[in-house]
Amino acid sequence: MRKLALSFLLVVFTTFSLAQTSAPAMPPMATDVSADEIKQFIDSLPRDRVSDRPIRVVEVTGGYRIGVYGVFRPRQFPGGANLHPENRTEIYYILEGSATLVTGGKLIDPTPAPSPSTSIRGSGIEGGVTRQIEAGDVVIIPGHTPHWFSALAADLSYLIYRPDPDSLIQLK
Repeated sequence: MRKLALSFLLVVFTTFSLAQTSAPAMPPMATDVSADEIKQFIDSLPRDRVSDRPIRVVEVTGGYRIGVYGVFRPRQFPGGANLHPENRTEIYYILEGSATLVTGGKLIDPTPAPSPSTSIRGSGIEGGVTRQIEAGDVVIIPGHTPHWFSALAADLSYLIYRPDPDSLIQLK
């Protein structure tokens, strides 16, 4: 029994040791995006369509990128359903407004989005999970997951954090 316990501890210690990465020779710089910068950015987006634009995209330790995007979505144009076929999770942080968000399920009428986007668009989602979201809420949408704002109670402003392990998004 003692040999088994020691063997187990050795395996755990070895696995933990190999999983650790050494610190870079020069620590990377942090990137700041102030509340004022976010507000100015969101306020500058067009009000007659859905606008989803990068505020900042940086390379981080580990060889991947992460982007912070600002989005304005007018109430009268909730937009269609969407699916990102690549390995790109999105994290929504709602700043203002409220809406009905549907995730999961199956896209209805899937069609490729116009180039250069790799997204697949649809007219809706069948069989997804429906939830009400409002300012202060956070929703994590894994890559390959259909998502759709089926209704907006008001104009919606939010941030999207996009980790990009494949370094597909451009730096900004």
